[in-house]
Amino acid sequence: MPTFVMLTNLTSEGVKTLKSHPGRVAEVNREVEALGARVVAQYATLGQYDFVTIIEAESEEVMAKVSVEMGSRGTMSSQTLAALPAERLAEVL
Repeated sequence: MPTFVMLTNLTSEGVKTLKSHPGRVAEVNREVEALGARVVAQYATLGQYDFVTIIEAESEEVMAKVSVEMGSRGTMSSQTLAALPAERLAEVL
């Protein structure tokens, strides 16, 4: 299944939501799954991004739907990268 890396930054509204409702992260992950993708791993990070999330989705179209839906809420912005396992890269070279 295709793998994607979503790099996320919270808006000020997103920070307020997270602070007042820390369980919101798990709720959002369930919403991602309801859209047809699966959160494989997620990390809160220090530095340029607030979260790094590894997501599996059936297609780029499904991942685009997830990205647009999550971004439309105004609580975060993200950059999504298609990811290829390093072992697979070695196989195709």
